[in-house]
Amino acid sequence: MDAIRVSKVEQVVLSKGPQTSRGTLHLTAHHIIFRYDEPVNDDAEMWMPYPLISLVNRLPQTLQGLSQLTFHTRTFESFSFTFKKDSDATDVFESVKELTVATSVTQLYAFFYNPNPPLPTNEGWSIYSPREEYGRMGVGTRSKAWRFTDLNKDYTFCPTYPARLVVPTRISDTTLQYASKYRSKCRIPILSYLHWGNFGSITRSSQPMVGITQNRSIQDEKLIEAIFQSHWSPESRAASAPVYGATTTNLIIDARPTVNAVANTAKGAGTENMDYYKDSKKVYLGIDHIHTMRESLAKVVEALRDADQLLASIKADLPDHTSDLTVLDRPALRRSGWLRHISAILEGTLIITKNVHINSSHVLIHCSDGWDRTSQLSALSQVCLDPFYRTIRGFEILVEKDWLSFGHKFLDRSGHLSSEKFFLSPSGDISSASGTEAAQAFLVSVQNRFASQNHLKETSPIFHQFLESVRQVQRQFPERFEFNERFLRQIYYHLYSCQFGTFLFNCERERKTSEDGPPPCERTRSVWDFLNSPAELERNRNSSFDPSLDDPSSREADADMGVLYPNAKDVRFWNELYGRTDEEMNGRVVPLPKDPELVGPVSNAEEDAVIQATTVPPRSTSPAVAVTQSLNLTPSTARSPSPGILGGLRDLSSSLPDIAPRSTGNRGSPSQLPLSSNTQDAPSSSSPLNPLNLPMWSRPKQPEFLSGANVRSVWGKLSTNASAAFSVVQDAYSGVAKELMNTGQNEDPNTSHQPDRSSELRGRDTLAGWGQSDDTPTPSPGISQQPRVTSINVGNPWATPSYPSSSTLQSVSIYDENPWGSSFRSTTTQQTAGIEPTSPLPLDPTIPLPLRRPTGGVNYSSRGRNSPNPESRQTSRTGQNSNSNTDPLGVGPL
Repeated sequence: MDAIRVSKVEQVVLSKGPQTSRGTLHLTAHHIIFRYDEPVNDDAEMWMPYPLISLVNRLPQTLQGLSQLTFHTRTFESFSFTFKKDSDATDVFESVKELTVATSVTQLYAFFYNPNPPLPTNEGWSIYSPREEYGRMGVGTRSKAWRFTDLNKDYTFCPTYPARLVVPTRISDTTLQYASKYRSKCRIPILSYLHWGNFGSITRSSQPMVGITQNRSIQDEKLIEAIFQSHWSPESRAASAPVYGATTTNLIIDARPTVNAVANTAKGAGTENMDYYKDSKKVYLGIDHIHTMRESLAKVVEALRDADQLLASIKADLPDHTSDLTVLDRPALRRSGWLRHISAILEGTLIITKNVHINSSHVLIHCSDGWDRTSQLSALSQVCLDPFYRTIRGFEILVEKDWLSFGHKFLDRSGHLSSEKFFLSPSGDISSASGTEAAQAFLVSVQNRFASQNHLKETSPIFHQFLESVRQVQRQFPERFEFNERFLRQIYYHLYSCQFGTFLFNCERERKTSEDGPPPCERTRSVWDFLNSPAELERNRNSSFDPSLDDPSSREADADMGVLYPNAKDVRFWNELYGRTDEEMNGRVVPLPKDPELVGPVSNAEEDAVIQATTVPPRSTSPAVAVTQSLNLTPSTARSPSPGILGGLRDLSSSLPDIAPRSTGNRGSPSQLPLSSNTQDAPSSSSPLNPLNLPMWSRPKQPEFLSGANVRSVWGKLSTNASAAFSVVQDAYSGVAKELMNTGQNEDPNTSHQPDRSSELRGRDTLAGWGQSDDTPTPSPGISQQPRVTSINVGNPWATPSYPSSSTLQSVSIYDENPWGSSFRSTTTQQTAGIEPTSPLPLDPTIPLPLRRPTGGVNYSSRGRNSPNPESRQTSRTGQNSNSNTDPLGVGPL
């Protein structure tokens, strides 16, 4: 191949851990092969596929003129090759980079792999049959409440879903078509598992497209209602008949933290409003997204690499004292948060397992798009619920069903195509090269720096995390699995080796269809063919497996009917996978991870922190005001929220850069974070730094509101520069806020000294009228007074909202809730007619005021009736000189 500059280099030194070996390096089209001069551990060669390379670092030449290449692999191994000539190191480095970085998936090893001798079986691609597997569960036999649909047989209904879907019998395909518009990527709730003991079910989907306007879909609600009532027989739907398992313990599992759900709501998606999904509750599991998982594993890898480097340096100085030396920084491993994420997944698995088996109920699982955290929770729960999935064949079918067919993005998450950014070379090479070579090297370095990294941002160890979670359950129940630890490690290895086509694509459609030539499932071999070969089966069997422990009819004292309940606190690093000992990675005492961020159960919208934080106030004309009020960025002390909500909303303002500006001061204690969208219900004893009260030059940069929600900004009508217009309007509001500062009366005698408290956070009934002093507050005459309902405590989602008695109601104008409502229109009408305004509320400072003639008449401009004359704008509505900057937007009279 043209990419191979050198195919063979002799007298190469391999350094791997404490061992150093000499041999010959060979470069082939798909492997690096190192042949030892003297066999090491009965191995004559070391083979490494190029896709396993995660990082290659070319080090500068040593004082002895030696050149070294350091390799880091996805199997957490590190080794280096030392060359006598720098030209050999350069040729090997460039050749490996060309062979590793692929532009198409068809360049990977799986499309060229031809086993010799042939594998004994060739049934891996057909090991999973939807009709057989769902028939084993009881679909169509024990239960008539479910049916197969061919709605997606050509993958046009949902490209990322399998061709065969199982849906409730009483829901038609037409209803499914309408319901798909309400779910992200059209991934509607589909049956994944039907429990063998009580017909409880696990269904999975993507997030609903709720948005900040709180959209709803009747078809989606009916679909989930049918799922949660799937114990009903289609022939008997009598309302009086008892339904086994169809109880209020039905759960909607939102795997995300509440912060992520709020962020997705601002982008047009969100979470279910439980007011519309009856006989069910919702739980937020608080499992972080793919980027957090990638960063967490990167910290683990960094700790392992630091240990390898330290051990190599010690070996150079003390070659006889490195055999039993432990240099791995265990506190650094703890700080990575990897065990905490594993614990959160196990905690969610435990909730699902108990709800299906013990409560005989149903569970709907989703995260954002329903192919990462959803696959983890669904598959791991089935491992605990069904002993069949703890056998070798059952586990292979489970991976095919819940990971491959349901559309986990293996190609994107695994990063099979690699990137040139994983190949690092010293900058000194540019200066030592010729002028042309130096210019080319500089150009390449600049291109790499500005190259798009979107494909790298999609990588995440989601399936690795699932395998490690299965290992936690396997370690806790060593006699309940037919396969051993090596079986899981082999699956992990071939996830990245790209030797088989199983884990190369993002969905079933990409594996089974092709526009040109045979589909990939016919051009590549399945990894199950290799793992089911007699030699591999023998090595992967668990010698301590006891299937009698899974007898559901057993009445022993410790019998569990074959259902496992893992301990979410008993988590340890999978030391075999990382190539370390258990003592080295975990030590004798493993500190328990923090409690996962669980929020729930949520049974209605008033208990849902996400719904409360993203509800848009009615009749709001400003997108800035609407979003700020919907996120409720003012603190509330009406009631201390639950610990789960505290953790979920702790970084709300900083996690939404497209919604609200990040505060430049302290974010405050978690107990001050908002839980309600009603900012006037609960007065606060302290106020965070308000950006509107800051000078223009010290304010944080304002984002473009609703940029991700496809909502056109109203500022576009006023100015071509929306950001500048918004800044001017904020400046105008700033003057209003400063005049309102400290003008309210004390609401509580115990809080009389509150210099830092903005009057914008006080009730409008305590504020002085517009242009009046603080000591003479008067309500607006002529406007009906309505009773005011005091704060409804929504801090605790498990508590029932309580309303005050009529004796505690305060009297205040109903128009005070919306300054741009009918009260403002009446005031404008009065002023146009030459009558002094009576409302204590401020007018919109961005709208020019209509002025009176000296004789009391109304001044009309040539632009139309009720339009103020810009040339005669001399007096304000109170008869005083008005601000010269009465038109801050510079757009003229409206």
